[in-house]
Amino acid sequence: MLSIILDKPGQFSATDAPPPVPVPGDALVRVHRIGVCGTDLHAFAGKQPFFSYPRILGHELGVEVLDPGSDPHGLRAGDRCSVEPYLNCGRCIACRRGKPNCCADIKVLGVHTDGGMRPVFALPARKLHKSAQLTYDQLALVETLGIGAHAVERAGIQADDFVLVIGAGPIGLSVIQFVQVRGAALAVMDMSESRLEFCRRQLGVNHTLAPGPDAIAQLRTLGGGDLPTVVIDATGNPKSMAGTFDLPAHGGRIVFVGLFQGDVTFHDPNFHRRELTLLASRNALPGTFRDIIALIEAGKIDTTPWITHRFALADTPRRFPAVAADPTVIKTVIEVPAGLWPG
Repeated sequence: MLSIILDKPGQFSATDAPPPVPVPGDALVRVHRIGVCGTDLHAFAGKQPFFSYPRILGHELGVEVLDPGSDPHGLRAGDRCSVEPYLNCGRCIACRRGKPNCCADIKVLGVHTDGGMRPVFALPARKLHKSAQLTYDQLALVETLGIGAHAVERAGIQADDFVLVIGAGPIGLSVIQFVQVRGAALAVMDMSESRLEFCRRQLGVNHTLAPGPDAIAQLRTLGGGDLPTVVIDATGNPKSMAGTFDLPAHGGRIVFVGLFQGDVTFHDPNFHRRELTLLASRNALPGTFRDIIALIEAGKIDTTPWITHRFALADTPRRFPAVAADPTVIKTVIEVPAGLWPG
């Protein structure tokens, strides 16, 4: 069975792997679509925290159930599903308190354990979220959307908030869509004019700006004299993240979605004077997956503009480096054609 392995930074290989052997509680699934995300790009570049090589990447997945296994959780063979790739222990304090997304012993598919860059694999059936309506393309995007949706949940955004999203890459775009669902006022900041144009043209964002010395004045103008009540940083850039502490209104909230390998520092008197709230956002909750599927099914979230590049699984070693270096990429989807699995 074809498997694509990231052997080390910058180097994929295609190997013939044995078929998966499910354990009790696992479902056997056929992979149809694999989304490429920032985690994969950072792993390819050798800059991904919590990562070891070699590794089969792939955690944004649209799959078909082949065998729901011994504990099917309402699944049947043929069901189309999105994959919740966060394999949590179920025993630690985070799991016991309803936060499996930040389990103390979490293993994320494609990061800590092998993921979906292969035609078939086994995973716990409880991590599958089915839809009778969505396409495999749409199902593969649910996990990316979940990152943004959870950040918006963490921020507690209401319709009367003024939200600044910093970073218009895929994670920032997912944040934007759920801010829009909440009905809050929205501004988007990015260094790339092409990404800001994408936000305006494809997502209907009315207020965009570039970082710079006049950014605070622009935000006050957009806010009728007030700074944003919520600032969500999706850049994973230390300079950007450190700069967020100057941007919220007094009493505001900051959410870090992006991450990097290093420290963030801030001026404590400024932080205390404004009584800011700082939040981290990691992964997403099981209920968030179900909510996103319902929103896409209802037409309230449109995934159509997202996918800009495609290639087949077998072409990954050849095509991935160019995609990783292409600044025009919004989302790449890898297609897994029929015939790669003999079952």
